[in-house]
Amino acid sequence: MIGQGWCEKGLFVVTGSVEKVGGGARHARIALICAAAALGMLGMAYAAVPLYTLFCQVTGYGGTTQRAQKPSDTVLDRVVTIRFDANVAPGLGWTFHPVQQTKDVKIGENALAFYHAENTTDRPITGTATFNVTPEIAGSYFNKIQCFCFTEQRLEPGESVDMPVSFFVDPAILEDETASHLTQITLSYTFYPVEESKAAAVSQPVSPAAERPSAGRKGS
Repeated sequence: MIGQGWCEKGLFVVTGSVEKVGGGARHARIALICAAAALGMLGMAYAAVPLYTLFCQVTGYGGTTQRAQKPSDTVLDRVVTIRFDANVAPGLGWTFHPVQQTKDVKIGENALAFYHAENTTDRPITGTATFNVTPEIAGSYFNKIQCFCFTEQRLEPGESVDMPVSFFVDPAILEDETASHLTQITLSYTFYPVEESKAAAVSQPVSPAAERPSAGRKGS
C-alpha cells in the first residue's frame, strides 16, 4: 500500500515534470510558428505590388496595356480611333500633352504617336508615367512596342522633349465578343515626380541602344 502510494506520488512527480517540459516546448513551437507567419506576411507584402502588376499586365485588368516583343505582322481593314490623354500629378513642375489628340489606325497596324513634356522649373526633375486605356476591356489588346513609360524620364531646367510611343491593337480583339464592337480607345498617361533620393540612385549613363527612339529634345 505504501509502495503503491509512493509509486503514484512518483508517477505524479514525473508526470508533472513531463507536462511542464512539454508545455514549454509547445509554447516555443507556437512562438516559432508565429514568427515564421509574420516573416511570411512581410514577404507577401513586398511581393504584392510586383505580383499585382504582373497580374494586370497578363490580364489587362484595370485597362493595363500589354508589352509586345515585336511589331504586329497582321493588319486588318477595320479602323479604330485612338484618343490620347495626358495628366500631371501635383508636385511635378512639367507641362505634358499629346502632340496630336487622336489618330485613326487599322487594327494590327504598327503606329507611332508622340507626347510633349517640358520642365518649367529651375531644377532638374525626374518623372515616371503610369498608364492605362479605356474602355478597360481594351487593355488586353493594346500592345506597346516602345514607350517612354517603360523608364523614368529626367528633364533639366527648361528642357523639353517629344517622347514616342509605338503601339498596335491586337487583331484578336475582334474575336472577343465584349471588345469587338469598340471603335475608340483612349490611351492615358499620368506623370508623377520621382523622389530625389531615388532619382539620384538610379541616375546612370544610358547606352545608345537604350535611348529614346526619335525623341527630340530642346533646351531653354
